[in-house]
This record gives sequence, C-alpha cells and structure tokens, in this order.
Amino acid sequence: MTLATQPFDTAEFLDSPEMVSAYLDAALADGDPALFAATLGDIAKARGMSDIARNAGVTREALDKALSGKGDPRMPTLFGVIKALGLKLKVEPEGA
Repeated sequence: MTLATQPFDTAEFLDSPEMVSAYLDAALADGDPALFAATLGDIAKARGMSDIARNAGVTREALDKALSGKGDPRMPTLFGVIKALGLKLKVEPEGA
C-alpha cells in the first residue's frame, strides 16, 4: 500500500497573531539568520507577499529571493518586512 502525502505549507497555519509570534520567536531562538529570513518569508506568504513587498519598499521578486532562506537580506529589508507585517521585535536578557 502506497502512502499518499501532501506538501506541507507553513503559511496555512499562520492564521493568528499568536501563531505568527510563536513561530518567529522560535526562529529567533534558533539563532540561524537564514532560518529567521525563511520564517519571515513564510509569514509574508501567509499575509500576501506582494502586499508585504510593496509596504516594505522592495519588489516582490527581491523579497522572495531575500527571504528564501538562501538569500542574505539586508537589515533595512528585514526591518521593512517586520514593520509591513505589523510586528515588532523585543529583546530580553537571556534566561528571562
């Protein structure tokens, strides 16, 4: 018997501010910049990549490439995406 599988799309599960926050927090905790960028990409896809790109001041293609996990986005791009997503970053002392 063959097992049927379907592609997993993270964006389908990012349906609340709490889920988005938890997902982004987990990526930050990992400490991998590529994972953080890819996580922002998943969130942007869930919210509409074209709208996020426009609000962040970059083209959709450039944003897709930068947030692919293989891209190397610049800080202004990251901050623009975070703002366009209606998010803010908070830094806490480790172990808090």
